[in-house]
Amino acid sequence: MLTRKKVQTTIFLIIGILILINFISDRIFFRLDFTADQRYSLSNATKTILKNLDEPVTVTAYFSENLPPDVERVRNDFRDMLVEYTNASDGNLVYEFVNPNESQELEIKAQQSGISPIMINVREKDQVKQQKAYLGAVIQMGNKKEVIPFIQPGAAMEYALSTSIKKISLKTKPKIGLLQGNGEPKLSEMQQLNKALSVLYNIQPVKFNDTLGVPGNIKTLMIIAPKDTINPNYFKYLDEFVKRGGRLLIAINRVKGDFQTAKGDAVSTGLADWLKNYGVNVEQNFVVDASCTNVMVRQQEGMFIMNTPVKFPYIPVITKFADHPITKGLESVMMPFVSSIKIEPKDSTEKIYPLALSSKKSGIENPPVYFNISKRWGPTDFNLSELPVAVAVEGKLKNNVNIKMVVFGDGDFVINGEGQKAQRLQKDNISLMANAVDWLSDDTGLVELRTKGVTSRPIDPSLEAGTKTLLKYLNFLLPILLIIFYGIYRSQKRKKIREKLKNTHYV
Repeated sequence: MLTRKKVQTTIFLIIGILILINFISDRIFFRLDFTADQRYSLSNATKTILKNLDEPVTVTAYFSENLPPDVERVRNDFRDMLVEYTNASDGNLVYEFVNPNESQELEIKAQQSGISPIMINVREKDQVKQQKAYLGAVIQMGNKKEVIPFIQPGAAMEYALSTSIKKISLKTKPKIGLLQGNGEPKLSEMQQLNKALSVLYNIQPVKFNDTLGVPGNIKTLMIIAPKDTINPNYFKYLDEFVKRGGRLLIAINRVKGDFQTAKGDAVSTGLADWLKNYGVNVEQNFVVDASCTNVMVRQQEGMFIMNTPVKFPYIPVITKFADHPITKGLESVMMPFVSSIKIEPKDSTEKIYPLALSSKKSGIENPPVYFNISKRWGPTDFNLSELPVAVAVEGKLKNNVNIKMVVFGDGDFVINGEGQKAQRLQKDNISLMANAVDWLSDDTGLVELRTKGVTSRPIDPSLEAGTKTLLKYLNFLLPILLIIFYGIYRSQKRKKIREKLKNTHYV
């Protein structure tokens, strides 16, 4: 029998349990992430950055509301990510969402902060109209500020946010050396790479002379596409740099191609011979690949002169990558006049990993070569498979110093050029080189986030139209049918129980 005292006790117990659960959940936060790309899980790199914060960080997210579903998902994903950041930072990160469309004052404030609006198409009452939308964020720590002007759907949100937080929390940026004086391109000729690296590093030109080697404040030295022969006496500076734990990134041209003369020749700098001491042999050849880019060729058709795209196997498109932080998430990298790399480890303490390889239909040609645009390439030209064109070296030297090195068989794939000859490179070209620098220089592991984005998985476009329609309606109707069948099953089961109770005779 229920008494008033029992009811009061039960109510107080329920209230006490709810308070206890709320108290525990406020301090212990977790959720399960079953997504294939782990979009709702923070990386160890992000957790390390957040735990090392000395001052509070404020994130002001300027996001419009009432957006189309595919754009609204960006807002929801960013909010979920900020919840994770707040919990991982032990309260050192706070955030707020502002809708700039609410007033002209908020719009002006967003634009003054560096958040520019974009125009998106919105369908209303069978009409398409354009709407101004804001999708950006401002990250502040004290007087320092970083801006993410536009968060693109499917982009690597965690990398953008964690990099911004790390940039404003860094006391000093690590210095990266760029070797000059041997015909290497200047930093101004690699605008995209400079922009990608300047977020976390200061890039400093380094020149060898008879008395000066690599400065002591340089952690990683980049040697990109030297053209001239390097003084043999200078290689002792590279040995000294490696022996003190310095990291090396080398992108070397063993061959060069000239479209004006339609000829390919060898390049000798002495750097390839030095690399053999560390088990890396960049061979003096041209990799030709059936997976390649097109070049435009002027051809006359009757009275007209037309530009026709023609496949050019001397500029391979690399799509085969190893499972490594440097190459994670990459899709394709274009490497003009690249050479193959032979791996020849000097001892068991050294490990050399192929990072990027040519396709299964590839081959090599030794210089000098003459480019024949009208040549018909056949199976005999592509009689080799998966030639390494980039490698990573790890190991320990005799003085117990760790060695870390990345070598590319091409130095031109990150060079934009200057003036009217400057060209824009595809994103993965820059990501590959920037990832390599991060892997060598940054011990937090941010390199794994650069290409982490939300993966879209649409229906396979190769399927027939009827199959696509079937899958679409099955995906829509199956959950409903399962609920209906379960309801019918449960109703029948309860009906049988009632019938059984009716037919039961009690004494």
